[in-house]
Amino acid sequence: MKAVGAVAALRPAAGAAEAASAGIETTILRLKLKHTWTTTYASDQFRETLEVRYTRDGVTGVGEGAPIVIYHENAPGAQAAVKSVEPYLTAANPLEFSKVMAEVFRRVEGQWAAKAAIDIALMDWVGKKLGVPLYRYFGLDARDAPLTTFSIGIDTPEETRRKVREAGPFPVLKIKVGLDTDEATIEAVRSVTDKPLRVDANAGWKDREAALRKILWLEKQSVEFVEQPMPPEMAEDIRWLRRRVHLPIIADEACLRPADVPKCAGVYDGVNIKLDKCGGLLEACKMIQIAKALGLKTMLGCMVSSSISVTAAAHLSPLVDYADLDGNLLIANDPYRGVRVENGKLILPDGPGLGLRPA
Repeated sequence: MKAVGAVAALRPAAGAAEAASAGIETTILRLKLKHTWTTTYASDQFRETLEVRYTRDGVTGVGEGAPIVIYHENAPGAQAAVKSVEPYLTAANPLEFSKVMAEVFRRVEGQWAAKAAIDIALMDWVGKKLGVPLYRYFGLDARDAPLTTFSIGIDTPEETRRKVREAGPFPVLKIKVGLDTDEATIEAVRSVTDKPLRVDANAGWKDREAALRKILWLEKQSVEFVEQPMPPEMAEDIRWLRRRVHLPIIADEACLRPADVPKCAGVYDGVNIKLDKCGGLLEACKMIQIAKALGLKTMLGCMVSSSISVTAAAHLSPLVDYADLDGNLLIANDPYRGVRVENGKLILPDGPGLGLRPA
């Protein structure tokens, strides 16, 4: 009843919403990685994300987007995209966030990380204005948040063993593969731990026979599932592969936005949903519900980013089967504190909106 009363109290008088002053600030964050982060795509020592701050009525909502290079996005481009809709956002009523984001999507082509940053900032503002955590706004129980994996990037066997030891508190690990060194990587992991593993090939296997051999071998290594073993355009090969293996196969690069989810049914066993790929919390909610209706497993993932973006995704995590929300744990200069991890369990903040605090 408290939230309903708050909504009623916030209904603006005619013209009041348009008259209220609002402002948008954007900052490019350079996030330094604790270890060089290597996947099949690149090796990085830092990542740049875009922070968006939306202020209205004395309340500031904070959002973040992590542009993805393979989709031809970068932080300056995301910043320019936000600035292009700044006049509209400062004039719009943030309580009509669904309508606002629909118009942002109409006006901005591509730039999904920028859209995610705007969406998260608006939803943080709404939660703060109503005085409720976002998980509560969405009708969720924070106790239902799943375990998160901790990701180990591709590295030498010696470095891989060191990283695995550092990840001691996490009961499940996610291992990046997709190169000729895959077996050596998994053997290095298995030399220091017997924890369950989730393996992500990042579309690195291009030959289905080779992928089949690798997955059949992984089935003997206490692996729970394999994520995006082959490129998205090789859907028929993945369908062929799925009929011959026993491990579930989860889509990542093949499932970017809501319209992609139905295409994954019958090819994959589940989908990995990322705010930066779909454009924010509202689109992620759509993807989760579509996937559930189609009988697909659901997973929330993230890019390398600060606690802004990771905490935003964590507020939806009680809805999903799996979580890989550790991007903030991979960086050395996180400007915020939000979601915590205790023995792998996601602990959602109780503060209003995202519940972020300065680091």
